[in-house]
Amino acid sequence: MEKLELLAPAKDYNCAISAINSGADAIYIGAVDFSARKNASNSFETIEKIIKYAHLFNVKVYVALNTILNDEEIRECKKIIKKLYEIKTDAIIIQDFGILTLAYENEIPPIVLHASTQCDNRTIEKIKFLEEVGFKRVILARELPLNKIEEIKKNTNIELEHFIHGALCVSYSGQCYLSEYIGKRSANRGQCAQACRKKYSLLTKTGKYIAKNKYLLSLKDNNLSEHLDKLIKAGITSFKIEGRLKDENYIKNVVLFYHNLLEKYPRTSHGKIIKDFIPNVEKSFNRGFCSDYLFNKKDNIYNFATPKSSGEPIGTITENFNNGFSIKTNKEINPQDGLFIITKDNSSGFLVNKIEKIKNGFKIYPNKMPDYNFLKTGTKIYRNSDVKFNKILENSKTIRKLEVDFFVFENHIDLKDVNNNKITLKLNFKEIAKNQEKMKENIVKSLSKTGESPYIARKIIFKTEIVPFLSIKEINEIRRNMLDELSEKIIKNYKTKKQKPLNIAKFPQAEGNYKLNVHNEKAKEFYELSECKITQKSFESLTDRNNKELMATKHCLKKAFLGCKANEELYLEDEKNVKYPLVFDCKNCEMKILSP
Repeated sequence: MEKLELLAPAKDYNCAISAINSGADAIYIGAVDFSARKNASNSFETIEKIIKYAHLFNVKVYVALNTILNDEEIRECKKIIKKLYEIKTDAIIIQDFGILTLAYENEIPPIVLHASTQCDNRTIEKIKFLEEVGFKRVILARELPLNKIEEIKKNTNIELEHFIHGALCVSYSGQCYLSEYIGKRSANRGQCAQACRKKYSLLTKTGKYIAKNKYLLSLKDNNLSEHLDKLIKAGITSFKIEGRLKDENYIKNVVLFYHNLLEKYPRTSHGKIIKDFIPNVEKSFNRGFCSDYLFNKKDNIYNFATPKSSGEPIGTITENFNNGFSIKTNKEINPQDGLFIITKDNSSGFLVNKIEKIKNGFKIYPNKMPDYNFLKTGTKIYRNSDVKFNKILENSKTIRKLEVDFFVFENHIDLKDVNNNKITLKLNFKEIAKNQEKMKENIVKSLSKTGESPYIARKIIFKTEIVPFLSIKEINEIRRNMLDELSEKIIKNYKTKKQKPLNIAKFPQAEGNYKLNVHNEKAKEFYELSECKITQKSFESLTDRNNKELMATKHCLKKAFLGCKANEELYLEDEKNVKYPLVFDCKNCEMKILSP
């Protein structure tokens, strides 16, 4: 079978190193600009430093340049791509087809191209087009069911990447204009204000409220940990964790969790992960979990009560009193833990000030008492901040090491890694050791002390009966010099793959409007070369935004509240009382939100 890749997000240097040490086979990170997470940008110096560490273990580094660009930015992006190529970036993740024009006209170096999920990759026709153009990989839309992924794999040869964990966009990626419409913060330009996590009301044309002030567009988080085998059989080779804005603790926990699940499969990176904690994804930020649309089930993907992290379920409330309440639980609770209660209509969070152990649970004294309605007997309670587990993550020394062997000869020492990279160091000595056994013990002990280097000594083999006399200081210096030289050799010999010349292929549609996100002349040029007439520039360029589709989603409010057969004309109302018409495409099981 093909080797698999666990792909982890990285906000910054520390997150990147933690992801690599926790078992990621590849990471994706934002560049200095033009990333879909504007608040997760990184300098070239930082990215180069990450790349050098990653490539020791054959871990790939992909850089996200997946916003749409204006004409001035496309020229600046060309300079960024050239620099990323020079520092051995393995691939760039792009949305803007203007970059394809640059590649087609040889204005950028042959850096490997991945088609961002922002390209709206949800049909076989679109993915075939991307393959024919020359993309090495396509990042699939989260909405694709398993049978559709299988069909795509059977009909294409392109690499398939799929999200397996983290936040879910309610809209098809690249097709959400709600944030731009409401506050001029474009999701396609890296400035999403997460309008989907705000409160809305659902009402009829006559003004009757069906749901009021709820988080109607907020989805639970994705967790496909129980379905990895199915995805592998369907043809996925890259398993992507969402979260380029998440902190280092989140990265350590979630990446190691999925590394453990994929450990039985052949993987693309090298090295041994030396672990010192047991991961638990319920203890990291999550809004409750679902398996997105993988099995065409959509009834359990939303939580209208809250967009906040609920965390892990820990028990139920058994009673309440003046300054606290009791819970039934078999979990350990500690002061300063964050607890969370979700009811049908609302949520409440607080910290634990004090606890008392009781039979089958604890008495909890919070820093602020929740409203009485949250404290009814039998109400489920969650923990969204486990202070003890967080401390374990902060202090974790989980690390990745390359196994190496030392071979000691009479006149030299060889060092080899598991990929047969070899370093030879000639020994300059004045005498043979008088006590051979003691000398061998000293050599073994000193060569084994690989310390904070990225290596661990697997075997130290003597290929001679006669060993020279070497001081402990000399052996330590030999070890350091040989390991440093090995690192330099691995990094120097690392070969990034080259992007093949691009082709012109026929785009699946003859013409396209603002939903193709054409924001510059270079992008327009590539579409027209691909026999697609651009009738409108990007939504961000439009002056008339009335009656435009702001979002297309598989999440259906009509189905959730009234059932599929209802014929009501429905509207979504925001907190400023702006009403957005809803259109239901029942044949394709989609809901569309229009601008007023």
